[in-house]
Amino acid sequence: MPALQRDEAQTRARLLDVHRYDIALDLTQGEDRFGSRTVIHFTARTDGDTFVELRPAELHSVTLDGHPLDPAALDDNRLPLTGLAPGAHELRLDATMRYSRTGEGMHRFTDPADGESYVYTQLFLDDVQRVFAAFDQPDLKAVFALTVTAPTDWSVLGNGLATQRDPGHWTLAPTPLISSYLVAVAAGPWHSVRTEHAGLPFGIHCRRSLAPHLDADADEILDLTRRCFDRYHQIFEEPYPFDSYDQAFVPEFNAGAMENPGLVTFRDAYVFRSAVTDTERQTRGVTIAHEMAHMWFGDLVTLQWWDDIWLNESFAEYMGYQVLAEATRFTDTWTDFAVARKGWGYDADQRPSTHPVAPAPEDVPDTASALLNFDGISYAKGASALRQLVAWMGEKDFLAGINDHFARHRFSNATLADFIDSLARATDRDVHAWAERWLRTTGVDTLTPVVREAADGNWSVSVEQTGSPDGTRPHRLTIGRYDHDRTTTGRLVPREPLTWDVPDDGARSATGGRPALLLLNDQDLTYAKVRLDPVSWDTALGALSGLPDPLTRAVVWNAARDMVRDGELAPTAYLDAARAHLPYETDLALVQGVLAFARTQIADRYLPRTQRHTALATLTALSRDILRRTEGPEHGSEAGLRLTAVRAFIDSATTPEGIQDWLDDGSVPGGPRLDPELRWRILGRLATLGAAPLDELRAAIDAELARDPSATGREGAARCHAALPDPAAKQAAWDALFTTGGPAALSNYLFTATAGGFWAPEQLDLLRPYVARYFTDVPALAAARGPALAEAAGRHAFPAPFVEDHTLHLGEACLTDGNPTPALRRKLIDQLDDLRRAVKVRAAAENA
Repeated sequence: MPALQRDEAQTRARLLDVHRYDIALDLTQGEDRFGSRTVIHFTARTDGDTFVELRPAELHSVTLDGHPLDPAALDDNRLPLTGLAPGAHELRLDATMRYSRTGEGMHRFTDPADGESYVYTQLFLDDVQRVFAAFDQPDLKAVFALTVTAPTDWSVLGNGLATQRDPGHWTLAPTPLISSYLVAVAAGPWHSVRTEHAGLPFGIHCRRSLAPHLDADADEILDLTRRCFDRYHQIFEEPYPFDSYDQAFVPEFNAGAMENPGLVTFRDAYVFRSAVTDTERQTRGVTIAHEMAHMWFGDLVTLQWWDDIWLNESFAEYMGYQVLAEATRFTDTWTDFAVARKGWGYDADQRPSTHPVAPAPEDVPDTASALLNFDGISYAKGASALRQLVAWMGEKDFLAGINDHFARHRFSNATLADFIDSLARATDRDVHAWAERWLRTTGVDTLTPVVREAADGNWSVSVEQTGSPDGTRPHRLTIGRYDHDRTTTGRLVPREPLTWDVPDDGARSATGGRPALLLLNDQDLTYAKVRLDPVSWDTALGALSGLPDPLTRAVVWNAARDMVRDGELAPTAYLDAARAHLPYETDLALVQGVLAFARTQIADRYLPRTQRHTALATLTALSRDILRRTEGPEHGSEAGLRLTAVRAFIDSATTPEGIQDWLDDGSVPGGPRLDPELRWRILGRLATLGAAPLDELRAAIDAELARDPSATGREGAARCHAALPDPAAKQAAWDALFTTGGPAALSNYLFTATAGGFWAPEQLDLLRPYVARYFTDVPALAAARGPALAEAAGRHAFPAPFVEDHTLHLGEACLTDGNPTPALRRKLIDQLDDLRRAVKVRAAAENA
């Protein structure tokens, strides 16, 4: 379908005022289609022509001001509206629409556990037209009033309070002025837990088969929700602007969550069926806080056009971590951000596809290009920039600026210039200059300490700064100073840190002998790669786990990660540091992050194939060390560390020894018992290793699916079958992945699961013929199945284990000659850049 152009949206916004939508959805028309009737009340300011967007299975009728229009005039997704006169108009459309299986538009899912069906909308960016007709752009806000006809045993949720007039007929309270992409409906036989807080109805909802798991965590979820809600009301002067607050955990959701006002939708993996670590619970809490922040920044005040998406996402990302740390028991959220999110931003910012946090308007000319900017820059880098802004201007002035912004633009739209003007009114600092350097540029600065020691024992330090072609940025940061603890070997004790403005502070002298470790950006307040001087690096290698603060340790681990990626640290040196220090690490986020990088990047991509077995053996030995340390009832508080080690041991196993015994016994010696997630994880590893005859492995997979007939079980079985080292299994998985239409086409989650099992570094000879096939077949798949599947195909189905120049050549030819869709092109550019980096790092390791 043609993407909406920015200039088209501006022309339409000058022509129209849109007042109200009355929408009637009929969800009783079968498993493939639903009915959609729309009445749009709008005013034309002048004479003119425009269009309304709709993507129907069939458009039955259209009337404008009572006069019929020809449904055949619909051109792809655009219905022309010509000869509009100034004044009020009413547009009526009656259509039949298609349900989605890709998480876009109105997604329909049938739960294999009990046969119950559920539908929900995901209308973000330009998918409104998959559900009802709309002037589909964010700056034409309107009131939305919906009625829904549904099976009588279903309940219906929406942006406003839902009332069942009679069985199967629901009315949703009209919304305040909101953008079309924020309209939401979720219908099905939901299991609901309802309460009230601050005079508002609160609810959490999931499919029935997950009811026991939601009930087990309902107190925690609702407590976090209440605490975050109250904290936002302490820092925001504008009250919560909607009539209720529902959170629905929905199946096969593409994102982590979506900020629909009054009805936030989450992926239902956040309803935990199996054991999780406390860090994973914290991640769920951050997502709850993130989406709630959007109720103000994104929903109350909305971007005018998609070039300012960072105004939504960077703000919510920052506030999610900050508010959760301030209002709940999860006080170390910024350590998790440093480990799990910061690298996402750094990596994205070093690829050819990088863009400014706030790109120039001409760089986001249409909705297709806008969709590509939902990445590590708009989220992690943008949030890092805001954290640096708070450190630079002070939290009091920052929040004053935010509240000014809300007051000026409530229920309206705003731009970057509006936001910066509000901040500038709250501070004497030159926020406009700061924004130009931080938000309009690309690339990552690298900060390196230069230490000079004098004969009298005094010393001085300066900071060398290098940046991208766009130049460098100003940074306010902390330089940590640490000495060896004279009473405890391997521990470091802090001196008073230095507050530093780069580049303004130049060199600074100090007395008392140089510290054993100097650490730039201690506490991770700015966004920059950091390096350590030789003395400090030697100290870190010997005493990293002895640093007293987990956020400090995260900064060091991130420095090591970046050095590996930049070819300045041997991958084996990173593994050696992990082997030495992770057995003593107490922070879950750090253990999970370091193990993930060591396993998926160093072992699978950066090390030569001949060294992979040794790397996996190192990781299994490391995992055993953590398991030994966490044995016994006295270590019950370390259950998360133990679970992390069990997962890492399974994923790194090179033989079935040990993990097959765990599966047979149903338990890891000393705990934990195997839950469905661990059982599927072990089966997936056994399948990849070909640890038994194929017929036995297939029988084991089928038996596990009979034991766990859930949606997650179905995904686990798909992943395991695709992982089997068998030509027939690979061909069947490939055929399933690249089926482009009809009932055989995989849903988004089954696609991801199948792709996740397909490519295995242990099976290169078997998989080699599929490398060229991928680049031949994937453009047609992306074109046929849309942006969500295109992104999944580029992310999960890419032949990542083939770290070879030949893969690069095939990928570059696909970009040149394959005509990939914008979503696929962006993913391929990113994947090929990561692959190019891996080829370089691996070559250096081979020659070392």
